[in-house]
Amino acid sequence: MHVKDLFQLEGKVALVTGGSRGLGLQMAEALGEMGCRVAITARKADELAEAKAHLEEQGIEVQTVACDLGKLERIPDLVSDVLAAFGHIDILVNNAGAAWGAPAEDYPDEAWHKVMNLNVNAPFFLAREVGKRSMIPRRAGKIVNIASIAGLKGAPAGMNTIAYNTSKAAAINFTRALASEWGRHNINVNAICPGFFPSKMSAGLLATMEDTIIAHSPLHRLGGDDDLKGSVVFLASEASRHITGQYLAVDGGSSIV
Repeated sequence: MHVKDLFQLEGKVALVTGGSRGLGLQMAEALGEMGCRVAITARKADELAEAKAHLEEQGIEVQTVACDLGKLERIPDLVSDVLAAFGHIDILVNNAGAAWGAPAEDYPDEAWHKVMNLNVNAPFFLAREVGKRSMIPRRAGKIVNIASIAGLKGAPAGMNTIAYNTSKAAAINFTRALASEWGRHNINVNAICPGFFPSKMSAGLLATMEDTIIAHSPLHRLGGDDDLKGSVVFLASEASRHITGQYLAVDGGSSIV
């Protein structure tokens, strides 16, 4: 097979959660550019409509499903909507997530449960549903979990995000555990660990720590609008068919110092 063919995704169907903006939209765009039909989901219908228009301008076939993944009972209906539109799901990108900052000793119960529900429970229940109803019967699939370099270490001073760090560490080992079970079904499960990218979630932190973060990154930059595209296409395509249970840090090198 030619190298270019390994990266092609023509005829594939990708479901991207949190796909209406930020990193999710960037990855949906990348998969669409390589030939995927794309389903994106998020909580807000107006943001989904804007994302749909943006993707369709580029010739990408898009379905949108408004869904709050924190409400786990909604997940079967989400999968049903995508299967009704496209027939199957080849690629699942578990990107939707939440963060909450507070000192550990004062961390609110509701904040802990919100972060764990969206960052740990929802990816598992969604992967289980997509696996059982599409990937396992077809004996093929690619799951890409969006973890974080926050799952590789503790938080720096002033960044009180214990639930987020804990949840992203769980996402990394969830990736390993699921990969070890589902390899026999020809399903690859891998994770991307982004570093600091400008986004709605990171805006407050970057407002006070951007210069420090850049100074401690070997590449001396934040992530940009195209910096996850190659990684998600690689892990969603046949180019990574012999890779499973792994994580790829996309962080300008900040996790190595």
